[in-house]
Amino acid sequence: MVDNDPPVNVQPSLPLGHAHRGFCGRIQAIHVGEGVSDLPGNELENRLIELGFVEGASVKILHEGPFSGDPIAVRVNNATIALRRREAMAILVI
Repeated sequence: MVDNDPPVNVQPSLPLGHAHRGFCGRIQAIHVGEGVSDLPGNELENRLIELGFVEGASVKILHEGPFSGDPIAVRVNNATIALRRREAMAILVI
């Protein structure tokens, strides 16, 4: 017998850099791709983790910059942090 039903509890992830003011979600993973930052990938990943961007942490976008929406102010757990959108692209949220 073949089960064609989609898996339960599968939510699509989106890069935090694509989200807009008011977005609330949870961090699913950090994935640093090419061109995300001037920093080497592992250094950016380590910095994001040190700032509290860890799997399962709650995030909310509080503010967007007036020109092109950059940078963004993000509340991660109980801290407020400003990020460039291109660096926020490394943070996958659901």
